[in-house]
Amino acid sequence: MDTSSIFGFIVALYASLTTCALPGTEQPVPQPEPIAVVEEQKMPEQNPVVPEVTEVEPVYDPVATPKQPSANAANVGYHDKKSWWFRRNKEHLPPSAQDEIAIGNYDAYYLGDTQHKVIYLTFDEGYENGYTPKILDVLKANDVKAAFFVTKSYMQDQPDLVKRMVAEGHIVGNHSVSHPAMSDLNNEQILAELNGCAAYYKELTGQEMPKYFRPPEGVYSIHSLEQTKAAGYKTIFWSFAYNDWDPKNQPGRQAAYDMVMTNYHNGSIMLLHAVSQSNTEALDQILKDLKGKGYVFQTLDQLPPAASIGQ
Repeated sequence: MDTSSIFGFIVALYASLTTCALPGTEQPVPQPEPIAVVEEQKMPEQNPVVPEVTEVEPVYDPVATPKQPSANAANVGYHDKKSWWFRRNKEHLPPSAQDEIAIGNYDAYYLGDTQHKVIYLTFDEGYENGYTPKILDVLKANDVKAAFFVTKSYMQDQPDLVKRMVAEGHIVGNHSVSHPAMSDLNNEQILAELNGCAAYYKELTGQEMPKYFRPPEGVYSIHSLEQTKAAGYKTIFWSFAYNDWDPKNQPGRQAAYDMVMTNYHNGSIMLLHAVSQSNTEALDQILKDLKGKGYVFQTLDQLPPAASIGQ
């Protein structure tokens, strides 16, 4: 091999040694790009926004309240049959009513708080005549809570309406199983009427029935009031009502409106029958105009102690 060839070989060998890794030398291992791990973002629990309810304080407006007896009249027998009555006036004052039986001693009412501008609106429901859905619509639109006194047969026939009453915050009260004259019944029969209605209400709604009772047709006795109280109920009579229960004898929207607006008063327990077309047509204007006069609609749960009224 000539000198130039030997020189070329040496140059090539040197170049290869400077570019190749030496044996046993660790080469850096390429590291993978870090993977961004995004933790699952937990959204804060969303609590439902509940609108704040502002309870309207009733206007203090003290008026004279008819004196109620503190003891039963001596001439009234324990089982004597009585029918509820009251006496209207034209001064928008709480009306007087029967004075033979001390109904307050039996947790029975016909008036509520007479010292404030409050009204307790109640409806009786023995059967459905097609107007209750509209009545419920009007109550909801005017933000008024009422009490509906229902029989067992009404609940059997109209379960969805009763559930709607409950869902919309109304009181559903006991109006008995079979709508009898309570004064004609013995202890066991009275309890059967109350408990049978209440049991079906619980079966239907899953709730205990509120302990308010309206005697069918306003018929009562000392005995029936005593037994109703012993069963834990408040008896609810009324200080306003009129002949509105006959579907074939309806006076019309204006007559119903005039009847209410002529006879409203502080502490009124107002009885309307839901079978009445006249009441249904007049109800919206009645509620608006009574509110316009400063009245607040309260529920039966806000009644004062019975024995304190008219004493």
